[in-house]
Formats: sequence, C-alpha cells, structure tokens
Amino acid sequence: MAERRKLEAAMLVLTVFGTLLIVPPLVYIFSQPISHFGVPQVVIYLFAWWALIIAATALLTHWMPRDSVDPGERD
Repeated sequence: MAERRKLEAAMLVLTVFGTLLIVPPLVYIFSQPISHFGVPQVVIYLFAWWALIIAATALLTHWMPRDSVDPGERD
C-alpha cells in the first residue's frame, strides 16, 4: 500500500512539474529566433518535454500495482 501511495505522489509531482514546464514564463526562455534543422527551438523544447512526460507517465502507470478491490465490494 505504501508503494502505491509513493507512485501516486510521484504522478502528482509529475503532473505539476510537467504543467510548470510548458507554461509561458519558462517557455519564453526558449522562444528565441534559433532553429535546429529548420525547426524553431521552442517547438523542440515543447515536444521534447511532452514526449518525456508521456514516457514518465507510462512508466509510473506500468509500475502502479493493480487495485485489489473486488467489483462487488464497491457498493
């Protein structure tokens, strides 16, 4: 049960941290007229963080133990 709570806390931290990384104050730092291989730097930043957040969410979800409550006990 403690392991599940740690993973749930990690999911919350990931959500908050992921949200903070894609809001304007931090995005403005990467909003420069620089492009890599023709792609603007801000686009690379946003898609890289987006992909990392999805990968981290998939890993945390994979490690999350299944809910052991029987469907009949929920009522």
